Amino acid sequence: MVSKPPAGDPVQDAPQVAAPQHAAAGLPAVAHTLRIAQAQMGVRRTARTLLKVNQKDGFDCPGCAWPEGDKRHVAEFCENGAKAVAEEATLRRVTPAFFAAHPVADLAERSGYWLGQQGRITHPMYLPEGADRYEAVSWERAFAIIAEELTALSSPDEALFYTSGRTSNEAAFLLQLFAREFGTNNLPDCSNMCHESSGSALTETIGVGKGSVSLEDLHRADLIVVAGQNPGTNHPRMLSALEEAKAAGARIISVNPLPEAGLERFRNPQTPQGLLRGTELTDLFLQIRIGGDQALFRLLNKLVLETPGAVDEEFVAAHTHGYEEFAAAAKAADWDETLAATGLSRAEIERALEMVLASERTIVCWAMGLTQHKHAVPTIREVVNFLLLRGNIGRPGAGVCPVRGHSNVQGDRTMGIFERPAPAFLDALDKEFGIVSPRHHGYDVVRSIRALRDGDAKVFFAMGGNFVGATPDTEVTEAAMRRARLTVHVSTKLNRSHAVTGRRALILPTLGRTDKDVQKGGRQFVTVEDSMGLVHASRGNLPQASPHLLSEPAIVARMARAVLGEESRTPWEEFEADYATIRDRIARVVPGFEDFNARLAANPGGFALPHAPRDERRFPTATGKANFTAAPVEYPAVPEGRLLLQTLRSHDQYNTTIYGLDDRYRGITGGRRVVLVHPEDAAALGFADGAYADLVSEWTDGTERRAPGFRVVHYPTARGCAAAYYPETNVLVPLESTADVSNTPASKSVIVRLEESASA
Repeated sequence: MVSKPPAGDPVQDAPQVAAPQHAAAGLPAVAHTLRIAQAQMGVRRTARTLLKVNQKDGFDCPGCAWPEGDKRHVAEFCENGAKAVAEEATLRRVTPAFFAAHPVADLAERSGYWLGQQGRITHPMYLPEGADRYEAVSWERAFAIIAEELTALSSPDEALFYTSGRTSNEAAFLLQLFAREFGTNNLPDCSNMCHESSGSALTETIGVGKGSVSLEDLHRADLIVVAGQNPGTNHPRMLSALEEAKAAGARIISVNPLPEAGLERFRNPQTPQGLLRGTELTDLFLQIRIGGDQALFRLLNKLVLETPGAVDEEFVAAHTHGYEEFAAAAKAADWDETLAATGLSRAEIERALEMVLASERTIVCWAMGLTQHKHAVPTIREVVNFLLLRGNIGRPGAGVCPVRGHSNVQGDRTMGIFERPAPAFLDALDKEFGIVSPRHHGYDVVRSIRALRDGDAKVFFAMGGNFVGATPDTEVTEAAMRRARLTVHVSTKLNRSHAVTGRRALILPTLGRTDKDVQKGGRQFVTVEDSMGLVHASRGNLPQASPHLLSEPAIVARMARAVLGEESRTPWEEFEADYATIRDRIARVVPGFEDFNARLAANPGGFALPHAPRDERRFPTATGKANFTAAPVEYPAVPEGRLLLQTLRSHDQYNTTIYGLDDRYRGITGGRRVVLVHPEDAAALGFADGAYADLVSEWTDGTERRAPGFRVVHYPTARGCAAAYYPETNVLVPLESTADVSNTPASKSVIVRLEESASA
């Protein structure tokens, strides 16, 4: 039965703590999934909706980007995917009456959980300058307001066009086309905050900024290294792939500061054996200190070099560049320094080496635990070195596997959502549309915040997402957003970004993945690209949540017509009416999408984009070969009496969307303001389990950044390390603390001290 949204914010002052679990999924996950789905959608709608998730004739899950195989289960979704679908397909509604009853100041005091639970936004809403609450506005007036502000700018570069990873290929292509026809490359996106480090490292080393493996490769691997990733919560369907790999004889090394239930044992709810016993996944758990991964892979590389016959010399000679310089750096790796950097024992590293040497086909998977550090790019380069040494790129069962988060974050980048586009892409775009795209680089996420802070950007447009909730240095970011002349958010549901506005603000409600999309040209579908480079269609099946919604492509097309006027030669109205016409243009601009519509029709499950290193062992880098690199080893130095904090998700959230207040696998219920600290570290700092502490980050600017009132939880973290949930701890991450090269916020290595909380 559908339940009403919470009237007030639940109390989170006293979270309950039990022992962490040691297995993921199983019957508890099934029960939790059904309970959440029925509360949002009801029984019949739950069945109608969930049975279409990730099906060839259905819609792509709005959660993670993990791929589907050609053969699909009837229930091709995970617990967290079902939660994402339930929140989008909910029967709850946020109407103009809701906004009339809730001033912006009231919304700003609410938690992200409460805001998200209210339901789907039904009308375009406008916050006039000086007003205290949103009011309904017509679509025509909304686009006129955007046009007023954009055309009044001194330069197109005073506008920012942000994209969330949920945005479809078609909408993303139109948004970047509009931005460039308008005259700017200011196209920050959520990739800037997550896998930008992966793209930077992979483009330099192998020539393609994406992963090189398929699901079939995972199933054929001898060894899978999962580093800095928690698939049990963040990519649960990955556990099925790991289970299949284990059944075929693969071994798994997990490298992480925290033990995670999903990597210990997977209880597959699709099989009787999975429900009864489950599968033990990890063969070797390396509980590494935060930020010690580069040192670990560097030492492993040294040990491989020292082992006779271990290097694939034929591959290295034929396909790589920079080997000698790399080898000299690797041979200088020091055992004592590595043990200090990683917190591991010599025996653990030697055991890992045995497994590496026994493997003919090795894959390394990683996520934010590697990408959100100052030295993230050199770390991922070292992972590539590790794979190149034994020829583990460009052959079946081997390769790099950066596991993307949001469902089309990789596709958005492929479509041109990038502040530093390749000249060849712009040349093709200009030729196709008869425009002159700007060639100077635009702002990424961090530089966008600085531009808003400094008055260099005045209009902020977001295609989905929760920019304020996702970004670092919360107080700085919110102050920067409030300096804007206009903030615009294309959204399905409420989030904190709607309560932190410029002088004027718009909320433009849009169709979700689950919604049926009918335009003048008939029923439409959109496309997405998964984490392994497969492109496929997504078709919603539910009546739209309100007759007052527009699709994302329609919003961009109408905005473009309002802003660019009759001078634009781009057929925006045609694009809105029939998305196939957008795909025809994509086919002529983006390599790999030739005959886009025809290939989709011929391949209901989608098609794979070309990947030169994987397909041909061809590396389109500056040297024409795969590049070994030799960066100095780095790892965080933590002063005495301080801890190194990583921000992370609970099991009841996806990115900044909070589905509930529990973290079942870690034993946390009823609250999110907890900090996980090793018992011996907590004792040394004078904090008993259950004590309350303020987290205070320390940075070179001397600014005190404080997150108050966190319950201390004694937890088996790596020594000297701590963990707490974001977005609550984003306030602790300095805007200037970013990864070298990629400029990704260093949210996984924040030096903090614990102070007794005034609320204790």
